[in-house]
Amino acid sequence: MPKIEIQQDALFAYVGRRYNEDEFVELLTCAKAELDEPADEQGMMKVELNDTNRPDLWSTAGLGRQLHAYTGGSAPAYTFFSTRDSMQPYGDRRVVVDADLREIRPYIAAFAVSGAGISQVLLDDVIQTQEKLCWNYGRKRSSIAMGVYRSDLIEYPVRYSAVMPDGLRFQPLGMEERLTPAEMLSRHPKGQEFGHIVEGFHKYPMLLDARERVLSFPPITNSADLGAVEAGDERLFVEMTGTDLPSLLIACAIAACDLADAGYDIHPVQIEYPYDTPLGRLIVTPMYFQEPVDLDTAHVAQVLGAELSQQEIMNSLKRMAVSASANGSRVRVMPPAYRNDFLHPVDVIEDVMMGNGMERFTPLAPTEFTVGRLSPVEEFARRVKTNMVGLGYQEMIFNYLGSYREFIGRMYPPEQHDVYAAELVRIANPMSESYAYLRGSILPHLLGAESISAHAVYPHRVFEFGKVARAEAGDNYGSVTLETLGVLIADASADFNLLNQDIAALLYFLRIEYELRESGDPRFIPGRAAEVIHNAHPIGVFGELHPRVLENWGVMVPCAAGELFFNSLIESR
Repeated sequence: MPKIEIQQDALFAYVGRRYNEDEFVELLTCAKAELDEPADEQGMMKVELNDTNRPDLWSTAGLGRQLHAYTGGSAPAYTFFSTRDSMQPYGDRRVVVDADLREIRPYIAAFAVSGAGISQVLLDDVIQTQEKLCWNYGRKRSSIAMGVYRSDLIEYPVRYSAVMPDGLRFQPLGMEERLTPAEMLSRHPKGQEFGHIVEGFHKYPMLLDARERVLSFPPITNSADLGAVEAGDERLFVEMTGTDLPSLLIACAIAACDLADAGYDIHPVQIEYPYDTPLGRLIVTPMYFQEPVDLDTAHVAQVLGAELSQQEIMNSLKRMAVSASANGSRVRVMPPAYRNDFLHPVDVIEDVMMGNGMERFTPLAPTEFTVGRLSPVEEFARRVKTNMVGLGYQEMIFNYLGSYREFIGRMYPPEQHDVYAAELVRIANPMSESYAYLRGSILPHLLGAESISAHAVYPHRVFEFGKVARAEAGDNYGSVTLETLGVLIADASADFNLLNQDIAALLYFLRIEYELRESGDPRFIPGRAAEVIHNAHPIGVFGELHPRVLENWGVMVPCAAGELFFNSLIESR
């Protein structure tokens, strides 16, 4: 969980009053936070945040904003946000994006700041916020990286460019010599730490101003010329680059709101894309893109077990700095610009509970007691796993989420991507493109494990019994979940016959009658794959994986693999 250092006086200035330690510890519960270390002689305290869905709380200003609203203060009104319907040109305050970045690091958000000279305390907090957002929320800079610069030294328009690894030299922070991007990956400490994010691309992202001076090499480090911000600087330029636009806009909103709460003026920046994005080709940031959520008072009562009036619900949300208004018999909730965690009405109801005060809900003891037992699915899964281990396979366990590139790009021919992508279930509001889809097959995960296992002694025989999901328009929920066995053999002798004998043994011990027929699945070599048919219905497929698939995953040995879907078999037992 994120842990932040906070200057006590600065935090209480945001909150609007001081608290003793016991009062402060109790107050922190509204932010799902705990006091890790009380204030020392310099007034520095450490607070641990237990909600990773609220990155807006990972700073002094963000935590102070929440505590101020909870104790009766009004939420700040931010007037610098654009919306989809109100994007005005901002003259020379522009960032122009290079078309080559689409497949490298496609998105950027930015804003400018002006005000009194920045204090060392605030500068330290900005740096801490930058680190927490990029490390925790930005997945160690892979999906979000942030840079802060002296705006007075920058000439617009800023160019977000793609440059050749050896085509440009500049002086990075912390070094005296000028290096090319390629040299930075091996010689600069930050390049050694984060270089893996970009080293596989033929070009690298670079931020330049109108005079071709380097601002930074994202996501590695700033330049020493324009990127060395110091206490006393009055004008700043803040940018964030990444791979997931909604997450990037949330991080941008958090940083902008924090600086606005500190008394600074925020100046939007116009981003111009040469390619389509989820929000169009011209985006003015910071941007408000959240959608309203309608809350039914009866649903609130059902979830919380307490009757709350419409006004009580709105008052509770106000204490959580969330704007709400009456909408007939419902409550219309407008998420704050710096939050994107209201994925379902239940998420809003949680804020209603927090704002109302958890101590106001009377605890109830359970009135019904049951005896735990294994479900039919689990009993069947254990039989399958036992047999697979007996056949010499090692069990693997993987995440159920993944990326389009893993599930489609590396598995199917390009001309068939759209066909098979239609079967995938996509997350409506993913934290990252790396976890944007529910898996429709276990094979990509097995191949991912194999791709990093070349050092292990062959043969490799692995399996997983787990769930996959596929889009199904005729289903009530629009998708179906399948209990699936995925298997893979990697070895110089791995072929159809080798896997066929293991499939036959497994189905024999499970007392499942079946037959085989030739399969045209493009993941396998034509003529070397078969469908498994049970009661005239296909329940699986296996065969020798196509060399194209193996090459895409970097696997250097032949592989036989397959999947069996057991839903109908479990239900019939």
